[in-house]
Amino acid sequence: MRRISQQVAGASTVATGQRTASLALRLTAAQHVRLLSSPPSTPMPAFPGEATEPTIKTEVPGPASKAARAAMEQFQDVRTGHFFADYGKSLGNYVVDADGNVLLDVFSQIASLAVGYNNPVLLKAATSPEWGRFLVNRPALGIMPPADWGNTLHDTFMSVAPKGLHQVFTAMCGSCANECAYKAVFMNYMHKARVKRGGRAFNEEELNSSMQNLPPGSPELSILSFQGGFHGRLFGSLTTTCSKPIHKVDIPAFDWPKAPFPKIKYPLDKYEAENRKEEDRCLEEVRRVIKTHKVPVAGLIVEPIQAEGGDNWASPYFFQGLRNITKENDVAFIVDEVQTGVCATGKFWAHEHWNLSSPPDIVTFSKKMQAAGYFHNIQYRPSEGYRNFNTWMGDPVRVLLMKSILGEIRDQHLLENVQITGKYLKEGLLELQDKHAALLSNVRGLGTFLAFDLPTAQSRDQLIHTLRQKGVESGGSGTASVRLRPQLVFGPRHAHQFLSILDDALKVHPKQ
Repeated sequence: MRRISQQVAGASTVATGQRTASLALRLTAAQHVRLLSSPPSTPMPAFPGEATEPTIKTEVPGPASKAARAAMEQFQDVRTGHFFADYGKSLGNYVVDADGNVLLDVFSQIASLAVGYNNPVLLKAATSPEWGRFLVNRPALGIMPPADWGNTLHDTFMSVAPKGLHQVFTAMCGSCANECAYKAVFMNYMHKARVKRGGRAFNEEELNSSMQNLPPGSPELSILSFQGGFHGRLFGSLTTTCSKPIHKVDIPAFDWPKAPFPKIKYPLDKYEAENRKEEDRCLEEVRRVIKTHKVPVAGLIVEPIQAEGGDNWASPYFFQGLRNITKENDVAFIVDEVQTGVCATGKFWAHEHWNLSSPPDIVTFSKKMQAAGYFHNIQYRPSEGYRNFNTWMGDPVRVLLMKSILGEIRDQHLLENVQITGKYLKEGLLELQDKHAALLSNVRGLGTFLAFDLPTAQSRDQLIHTLRQKGVESGGSGTASVRLRPQLVFGPRHAHQFLSILDDALKVHPKQ
């Protein structure tokens, strides 16, 4: 299978950069109507059989969802639930709830669905004997992989491997991917130290002390992360997470450092000098932390866009600086693409926007890939077996699902669709920002991976509730941001529909 990014090379690269105010013409009311009534064309074909618009029969959540919640909460916590879904009736970009309400979904199961509810190609693939064999004979891939598993890995993961990375480690989820990546970084760090000391094997003191969680067998090492970042909820990944206190309170954490992530001001052209100064400040702080933190820094992890912490954005200049600093200090550079990966930003991998001097050392993934893990090079393969290991080493059914998803991305021109739709959607959001300036601010993002701010958390939450009652399923991020995470089959028609509903919701939204 050819790389998807190569197959679409030469396609119009619209919606790949942060739009600045100097490029955003202030449209007249007549132009506003024309834009919203005339979505651009896209090479993506229509999703077969999907709804034409949202349909709301009850409040959301309605009586059936509330009854299901009452039954379920007897034995499981359901306080985070939006509503109960009818996955048999959901189709394309529209999710149907237990009460028969049809909602345009721009949240997509927390950014994890790619090619539409009940995609017919995926449903057909799921009936194959190969899927059935893996479902009833789930292999422990680390000890007994299927005979043709090497070919499967080549045709799936390696067909979309980030440029310069030639190895893959498979895991169960995004948190697992990051956790295992940290282990690979630490093992590589200690391996290099042993090589410098003559390449000796583990000694008895190291082996025995590791069983007591003490040095030298359990060395004092750290991963540097950023304020506002989110990397998961396991122990190591939670230590590097710093988006909301509720994620972390009461949980022990390692003594690992945090650096500030740039606080970018919008519009970008108006604050160009200030933003560059802010990015330089944060880069200098990264340098200082790496050199002075009491626990040696073995790796640095960063998201291309801080997806849970508020859709915080930085320029390619900032990430180029991080790559240079990590190279200078022999620190592993980990890019967390769990939420940004798989075309949502207008490129298959969001870090492709950066034009780095050399590739990241590790790129982690999950969500839209369905399968999880990380890409790396051979030096991050442990020097001994069984060290980065678990029973399942991923899920072969999810790999087969990913294979069908990659085929849909290629055959249905979904990357180009994201580029076209993202441009149209962002232009519409900027218009609504002009129209509702007292409520909407800081429109930002790449591709259809977009966000905007409300004045307060309460105002944001109220808007999300109003949108849901009008037939749009959306979600928040950070303190007061609304994030858009539509599927790759979300086209200009759906963007037009969302913009119209958002406009209506803002018209009735309480002014601050």
